[in-house]
Amino acid sequence: MHTMQRAELEGFRSQLDQMRKRLSGEVTQHSDEAMHAQGGEASGSLSNAPLHMADMGTDNFDQELSFSLLENEEQTLEQINEALERIEQGTFGLCEECKQTIPRPRLQALPYARYCVECARKVEKGT
Repeated sequence: MHTMQRAELEGFRSQLDQMRKRLSGEVTQHSDEAMHAQGGEASGSLSNAPLHMADMGTDNFDQELSFSLLENEEQTLEQINEALERIEQGTFGLCEECKQTIPRPRLQALPYARYCVECARKVEKGT
């Protein structure tokens, strides 16, 4: 059934650790960007020119995009941490829904996958 070798598990652990480190840095960067976007450059401007509506729209879009990216990165970071826990618990590589082995190519592409492809489709559809 589930016969993942120690070396293979360590490879996935290393890959997940690298992803976590990279995302942690990106989360901090996007968090800073989102917070700085609230103040905006226009508020610190020395010019008396009124702020153009298009500039305000761009600032709002940039802020929303930063918050959206931050939210996605935080979700991915949480999934990575959960995958690392599954390695510790000895359940890494098993579908949480059907308990079957998740195919290696899926794990190689998405090492924090919780479900096999079939169960992932069912979960997304809510069935």
